[in-house]
Amino acid sequence: MPDASITIPVPLGDWAYDILVGRGLVGEAGRRIAALGARAAAIVTDENVGRLYAEALEASLRQHGLRTAIVTVAPGEATKSYASLEQVCDAVLAAKIERGDLVVALGGGVVGDLAGFAAAVVRRGVRFVQVPTTLLSQVDSSVGGKTGINSRHGKNLVGAFHQPSLVLADTALLDTLPLREMRAGYAEVVKYGLIDDAAFFAWCEANWQGVFAGGPERDEAVAQSCRAKAAVVVRDEREDGDRALLNLGHTFGHALERITRYDSGRLVHGEGVAIGLAQAFRFSAALGLCPVADAERVEAHLAAAGLPTRLNQVPGGYGTVDDLLDAMAQDKKVKGGALTFILARGIGQSFIAPGIGIDKVRAFLTSESSAARS
Repeated sequence: MPDASITIPVPLGDWAYDILVGRGLVGEAGRRIAALGARAAAIVTDENVGRLYAEALEASLRQHGLRTAIVTVAPGEATKSYASLEQVCDAVLAAKIERGDLVVALGGGVVGDLAGFAAAVVRRGVRFVQVPTTLLSQVDSSVGGKTGINSRHGKNLVGAFHQPSLVLADTALLDTLPLREMRAGYAEVVKYGLIDDAAFFAWCEANWQGVFAGGPERDEAVAQSCRAKAAVVVRDEREDGDRALLNLGHTFGHALERITRYDSGRLVHGEGVAIGLAQAFRFSAALGLCPVADAERVEAHLAAAGLPTRLNQVPGGYGTVDDLLDAMAQDKKVKGGALTFILARGIGQSFIAPGIGIDKVRAFLTSESSAARS
């Protein structure tokens, strides 16, 4: 049977790897992972995903001669913690995973970030493979080598750059994904069009329903998103330059996640990003950088896909303008105490805007807050 998967190479020299996108890749995981030369693999997963897919993945690995162990963590953003990192590191060591072996992250962004960070620090670095099981992780967090956990000071503030050896994005796994999680992941798909590909954003406007339904549009959306991210990562592996563009919408979104205490019952990452994308374009319009019509078009598309775009859509509230500003002050892109935003001159025309005056941010957030409460 011919291989129907799409391969996206990430040419990073000694750290080069492939991203494979297609349906049924979990069943091929043993063959593909064994080809990397490992003798053993520790599968890190969460309780929800593990019940669905860990057994099949483990069977595929064992069929191809790999010794396996399964490490299960609790689901949810709160798992990206020091305590969970200790749990995973100790379990990987107990499984006698050596530097030439593998940690396999089977789950969404939380599991991928946590397992990848554990792989980066156990034995000062072992190899790992990403098997992302959510749309968000397939198009974003599984690609690029960012790993880490959260601190009480903010999201993803403790971590390391550690590139995977392989990414297997099995789009069939998304068939069991709750609609809310599909929507949240879709926000990151839209982001790639908004950054520098207006044609892809227009494609999303025309094809988003097929992405959700699981047709060929889904594979294309995941593949195109991975191509876009891979291209940026190759240019700027450690976020010294234009990789920061991938944070479009995230300064606002991460602040909202911090205010809601990473409570996924109130707000998941992709929902925060959706509000952040809409705010980034409204802020750009308010500063006279971007046509108001473009900001309205972005908001309309996100809303059509069922995503939140306004502060008053945060369950349980979002605090005050000062709360938002304080949360933004912990953003990783802060330099010398000044806020850096990713803004836009139009759809597909984003840019890095360092040193945005706090007075302008406060005025915008006050306007947003007033609109939310009116």
